Amino acid sequence: MPTPFIMPKMDMDQETVTINEWLKKEGEVVQKGEPVLVIETDKITSEVEAPASGTLARVLYGENEEAPVTEVIAYILNESETEADLPERTEPKTEESVNHRKSTLTEEEKPIASTSVARRLAAEKGVSLADIPPSGGKITKKDVETFLQNQSTVSPRVKTPATPAARRLADENGIDIDEVQGSGPRGRVQADDVRAFASTQAPALFQPEYAALRGETQAFTGMRKSIAERITNSYQSIPHIYLDVDVDMKEAEASRQRMNELAQKDGLAKISLTAYLIRIVSWCLNRHPHLNATLKGDEILFWKDINIGIATALENGLIVPVIHHTDQKSTREVNERLRELTSKARKGELSREEIQDGTFTISNLGMYGIHSFTTIINPPQSALLAVGALRRQPIVVDDEDTVEVRPVMAITLAADHRIVDGVVAANFLSELVQAIETPELLLL
Repeated sequence: MPTPFIMPKMDMDQETVTINEWLKKEGEVVQKGEPVLVIETDKITSEVEAPASGTLARVLYGENEEAPVTEVIAYILNESETEADLPERTEPKTEESVNHRKSTLTEEEKPIASTSVARRLAAEKGVSLADIPPSGGKITKKDVETFLQNQSTVSPRVKTPATPAARRLADENGIDIDEVQGSGPRGRVQADDVRAFASTQAPALFQPEYAALRGETQAFTGMRKSIAERITNSYQSIPHIYLDVDVDMKEAEASRQRMNELAQKDGLAKISLTAYLIRIVSWCLNRHPHLNATLKGDEILFWKDINIGIATALENGLIVPVIHHTDQKSTREVNERLRELTSKARKGELSREEIQDGTFTISNLGMYGIHSFTTIINPPQSALLAVGALRRQPIVVDDEDTVEVRPVMAITLAADHRIVDGVVAANFLSELVQAIETPELLLL
């Protein structure tokens, strides 16, 4: 029986992905685990591997088309099977349903109008439909052949692989796409690669001058739109409660300094404050399971693992890479993994596994000088910790009203009131403060 090739789900709330490139074509042999296509979501670009070995057959979605997750996008035939063994095709979508889907897409999101023969030929020749001018209402086989003929007379070299968004951005800013180093799968140039390249060129490029933006509009699409929909849904559907407290950071900073001295001797990177906090938060979550849970229908699901996500700012939005099993890692291991994920996030190189299955989130704006702030829970999680800047201020340190100037940090806990009662949240926050102010608690 032919093996259905199912489009994997990239994220918990993902519904569709865009197919950037088929690395294998219909009729070609694929091996299980071999990359077969490149897909793009609002967060990452990733390769999808073959679920079985055999011959790729009946590709249902072409390049630059949106495909629904968890549905069949192709089939794989084993050695003894032919296309006659494929299941009967389902009834095609009605014109009404197709028009409804198209009406909900922006111009950038709509698939390029083209015939199936044209898509197959373009895929075989390794060219993007976005680069081919149609002679009529849609791109035809003849349009592709004309484009290929013109390309061969202009230059024999292979075209740089790049996403349509990257090519459009390069064209708009007078950048030669061939000079840009790609960071995507197989060296494919992403839009962020073009922006990074531009930042090293003439200072006039990509200057966020407000004068140039006054009276203008920007498309509300992609990552920015996805973030808006996600946080709006969270804020409207989850009753948030907020608790905040100041933490005396004297002992924590002294502890971190000693750890960094040891790290320096071993030739390792310094332990960041965020990594230090991740380790302590993980210890506390083990003792307060309601903060590491989710509401699933009429049941509260307590996660088996503790996987902490770190809200990371990007040029065009926000992403939350996840460090898995943080309660089973040393502070050094957490620190190294945090450095790796942060670097990959800013380069657009995160895999889908590196943004999935988070059970708790930490957002640290301390490096921007923000003293304290509230934020919105990252569904389906039940809590999020907001971390402010370290600041020096006088505090009372004993029963005799002795005053010292010490480093202080504000932390704010946002919790889902459906799962977490106020007292439960307060107990978690109280013990977290105790652990930060007395790190030895983790050794007891």
